[in-house]
Order: sequence, then structure tokens, then C-alpha cells
Amino acid sequence: MAITEKAFGQINGQDITRYTLMNDKGFQVSCLDYGCIITEILAPDRDGLLENVVLGFDTWEEYGSNPHYFGAVVGRFAGRIQEGAFTIEGTDYQLARNSNGQHLHGGPGGFHSVVWKAEAIETENESIIEFTHFSPDGEEGFPGNLTMTVRYIVKHDENQLAISYFAESDKTTLLNVTNHSYFNLSGDFKRTIVDHQLTIPSNHYAELNEDMLPTGKLVPADEDSLFDFRKGRVMREGLVSEHPQIELVGGGYDHPFRLDIEVQPVIELKDVESGRSLQVETTEPAVVLYTANHIGGPYSLKGVNAENHLGLCLETQGMPDSVHHPHFPSAILKAQETFESRTVYRFT
Repeated sequence: MAITEKAFGQINGQDITRYTLMNDKGFQVSCLDYGCIITEILAPDRDGLLENVVLGFDTWEEYGSNPHYFGAVVGRFAGRIQEGAFTIEGTDYQLARNSNGQHLHGGPGGFHSVVWKAEAIETENESIIEFTHFSPDGEEGFPGNLTMTVRYIVKHDENQLAISYFAESDKTTLLNVTNHSYFNLSGDFKRTIVDHQLTIPSNHYAELNEDMLPTGKLVPADEDSLFDFRKGRVMREGLVSEHPQIELVGGGYDHPFRLDIEVQPVIELKDVESGRSLQVETTEPAVVLYTANHIGGPYSLKGVNAENHLGLCLETQGMPDSVHHPHFPSAILKAQETFESRTVYRFT
């Protein structure tokens, strides 16, 4: 088992370092202290061939502003907040309106765009990169001096990545964080995800309006619905659909699915051709399925031309815009209380 470090670039005079955690089976995760970006995950196919299964770039210059949040931790609030405005304990707050008049993923100066303090930790059974970031009161408009810790944990004898999140604030604030990795189990992006099979143990998804915000309506995932992933569904069925909700988000999914955390839900993504499978377990109440409907463009990812549906995100988090929908699980973090969350990605 090993943790290696390598210089990756600089921003505003600060060095950026890439860390690679490799276990006894050759499974490895590479990440940056900038935005906690996961740049690469090497996982075996049915024949043991190790290939990359997350979208990313080879060089710092290619990440640029990272408008699609490839591999990054996003926050303080993942997802959208209506008009970037909310009220907590009688005080009104205004955030950046960085997505068609709405607040998205913590704003332009959110967690994805800062250099985190990183520490490599080795234990008897695990290798860990611990990232910490101090977000001062008023950063991007959010109240409270917030200390955020993110740990990437790789076990020595299992092909899995666990992500643990911890936070405390001296003022009551909003907090909803996730990792924004795009998965493609074909290996080195040989194919898009249109033939991947996805299972989500969810009975309801959140309907969206034309601003990509939840309307507040939780729609039952009936058996004949393209939003019913309980028994598994090939992605192609939804990506080519003319369903109004699918057309609304650009031809695919960008929807929150409510999870029943009491039954310890397991989300599963499969690629039959490679034999790879990814199981995701989380303590979060929801997962946002995003099928990369808008990432196509005149650039490449590790030598592969960028195109829509080249990967998909499974963003385990709270519900977007929950502060405006009291029946959604709350994303309010009380002063001096501790936020804890954990998501495990297991590759088989």
C-alpha cells in the first residue's frame, strides 16, 4: 500500500499537489488538493485489467475553471438555491446567482475552487488523504466561520473509496456537500454510459421547473416510469425519451431521487461489456443523477473527445433548494453542532 505525491501545477502562487493512493490489489485513486478533485480511479474489469473509470484531465492547465466540476467537492451548498436567497433565524442572506439567476454549487468561490490543506495518513488497514478548509463568515454570502474536513479513504484489501465529511460552524448556516465525479465503467472512456445499467432504491424523484429547481413535488417512481430505477434500468431508455422532465434538462437526467436511509440504500451502476460494477452506499437522504447532458465541446478528456453522456454523476447529498421546501430534509447546520456524512464507492 502506498501514498505518493507529485507536483501538479500552481494557482495564485500556491502549489497544487496530486496524491495517489494505491492498495495491495493495484486499485488506485488520484486526487488534488485543489477542490479535492478526484482526477482518476483505476479499477479492474472482469479480467483484472485496471483502467480509469472517472472523467478528468491529465494536466492542471486543462482543468482551467472546471465549469463542469469534474471530480470536485462542491459546497457550501451542492445544487441550486432559488435566486440565491434564503432566511435563517430571521436573517436574510444573498448568495451569488451564478446559474441563470440561481445559486449553484456554492458559487464561483465555492469548495471546488480553493486549495485545501492536505495531510497523508497511513493506518494498519487504510490510506487516507485528509483535506481541511476554513471558510470564513460571509464567504460566498454564507453565514458562519465554517471548518470543513473531507477524508478520502482507501482500504488496503478492498477496491473501494470512502469519502467522509465533517464540519462545524460558529453560526447557524446551510451546508450540503457532495463529490461531483463522473463515472464511466467502460474503462478509459471507450464508450459512453448509454448502455450502463443503473439501480437506485428510490420511490420518489423531485420534479423540476424551467429554472432547474425542485417544484416541491415528489413524484412517485411508478413501474412504468422512466424514473423508476428500483429494479435497474438501462440508461439509453431515458436518454432518448421525449418525457418533458428529460427534455427540460437537455436530454437526460439531472434529478434528485429521495433515498430511504433507514434501509441503508445501495445504488448500483453496471457496465455489462467490461464486467465492472459500482455500488454506492451513503448516509445522505438523496442522490442527484446527472447524465452529463451538457459536457460536450471542443476539448478532450485524457485523449477522448468530450461528448454528452460520456459519464454520469451520482451526487449523494441533501435535496437541492431544501431551505425553501420544509418537507425536504433540512440542510441547516446549527451553530456549534457537528455535520457528518459518509459515502462509500465499492468497485467489483
